[in-house]
Amino acid sequence: MAATPIASPIPVAMYPTLSLLTLAIGLVITAFFFIYEATSSRKNRSLGKELATAAVASVFLGFGSLFLLLASGVYV
Repeated sequence: MAATPIASPIPVAMYPTLSLLTLAIGLVITAFFFIYEATSSRKNRSLGKELATAAVASVFLGFGSLFLLLASGVYV
């Protein structure tokens, strides 16, 4: 049996687009998080909402950074 090469499930030509899209979404969610923290009082804040918003922003920024590295030729 011949070995098959490992191929990316996402075309390489889409890496720059995906990096810009996911980084933009992550930055918008991060901005929403900062605005929420700055405008709400301590009594009205929700820990669950803060953690969920931070987790979603972190995932988008993480994937955006990954695709940015892949688009620039740094294969991690």
